[in-house]
Amino acid sequence: MNGTNFQLKVWNYLKTIPKGKVKTYKQVAIAIKRPKSARAVANACGKNPYAPKIPCHRVIRSDGSLGGYSGNGGTLKKRQLLKSEKVFIK
Repeated sequence: MNGTNFQLKVWNYLKTIPKGKVKTYKQVAIAIKRPKSARAVANACGKNPYAPKIPCHRVIRSDGSLGGYSGNGGTLKKRQLLKSEKVFIK
C-alpha cells in the first residue's frame, strides 16, 4: 500500500472493523492512539484508493450520519455497501 504513515495506520485499522459494524471517525482516531485526529482520520478515509477492499465505508460521523465516501459511486455506494452488510444509517 502507498500512503503516509498516518494514512497507513488508519487504513490498517479499517481492515479490522468487522463486516456489519461501523465506527466513527473519532473512535478510529482513539483506536490508533491519536484521539484528537478525527478530522485527519476522515481525510485519510477520503484519500483511500483501496475502497472497498479497505472498508472506509464502515466509518461514519459521530452524529450517526453517513459522512463521505471516496470510492466509485460516492455516498450512494457507501449506503449500498452498508445496507448489504445489514447496517442502516439515517
